[in-house]
Amino acid sequence: MSVARLNNTITLALSVRDRHASAKWYEENLGFQVLYHMDDAGWSEMTTNTEGVTLGLGEQAEPNPGNTVPVFGVDEIEVARNALEGVGVKFDGETITIEGMVSTATFYDPDGNALMLAQDLTV
Repeated sequence: MSVARLNNTITLALSVRDRHASAKWYEENLGFQVLYHMDDAGWSEMTTNTEGVTLGLGEQAEPNPGNTVPVFGVDEIEVARNALEGVGVKFDGETITIEGMVSTATFYDPDGNALMLAQDLTV
């Protein structure tokens, strides 16, 4: 059986009202550091104190607290997606690519929890 090959990274994606204010809060209170703010996409990413784990802040007018989406890093998103689809895992639409940045694909576990695959295109 083919399985999705995950790499050693994970991003915990949270929805927030103001990414810059939230980033400041995480920096001041938990010691996280901003990696970047992508204002055009409404996304910020921060390091955490755990190797391989980043915090993603997605800006939304009405955030959904408690709805954290684990984003699993993969080296080849289409290979990982095909492996999961091959065993009946349901995806939410097509893979989304921001050229030169990232490709992402949202999928669901058996209980309907959203999870995401992400391929870093900056490397």
